[in-house]
Amino acid sequence: MPGAAATECLVARFHTHAYAPHAHDDYVIGVVTAGHELFSIGRERGAAGAGDIILIDPGVVHDGAPAPGGYVYRMTYPGPALLALIAGEVAERPLPAPHFPKALIRDPALAARLVALHSAAEAGADRLALDQAMIGTMAAVIARHGERAGPVAAGLRRDAGREAPAVARALDYLDSHYAGTVDLATLGAVAGLPRTRLIRALRRETGLTPHAWLTDRRVKAARRLLAAGRPPADVALACGFCDQSHLNRAFKSRVGVAPGAYQRAKLG
Repeated sequence: MPGAAATECLVARFHTHAYAPHAHDDYVIGVVTAGHELFSIGRERGAAGAGDIILIDPGVVHDGAPAPGGYVYRMTYPGPALLALIAGEVAERPLPAPHFPKALIRDPALAARLVALHSAAEAGADRLALDQAMIGTMAAVIARHGERAGPVAAGLRRDAGREAPAVARALDYLDSHYAGTVDLATLGAVAGLPRTRLIRALRRETGLTPHAWLTDRRVKAARRLLAAGRPPADVALACGFCDQSHLNRAFKSRVGVAPGAYQRAKLG
């Protein structure tokens, strides 16, 4: 199944390089974060400045060149199958891959979400966090700027309802698999809910997203192992964190102190 982990991302700075006209098999979705890019996208020509969103459908010929001073952008290249899957899950019925009629968009809130998604991928965020961010962000892109995206927008507004048994199944799975890699597709299958609906239902029932619940569960396990004297680096791996720095950030944000300080206080 296509997902965030298989989606190409690029961050680049250009001062002199100009792209020749070309097209991609995938979408080009991203944000100019500094400077100005001069572009021709299909029949649309213009300049994208800092904070502007670029949306290019597969197969659309485009180019790009730096204005004086250059530009920086963060681009993501999701495939048509992934965006069709996300649109269909949100609408809860099959939908085709979306079409974006405008290539240049000004939407500061959505631009911030796209930059956050790209930064999370660049930083090596875990699978569940990336899946959650990819689905939520791309669903918002489709709903807000896709053509004939009414079913997707309606799906995002739909009340998740009280789905306690499905949420309980998801929580049981997270609690018993916190030490390994968890992806949203598997979690949705366990719960018996589409992924987007599961995110909303779990947040409504618990106040947390699936990834936030998983991180909280990992921190609880880390507290027990640290109190038993296990080295923090070993605790990080045993609890599903990719390294000690990820444990440090998650632990301190929830416990208030770093793992080492917590361990010293517990062991005297």
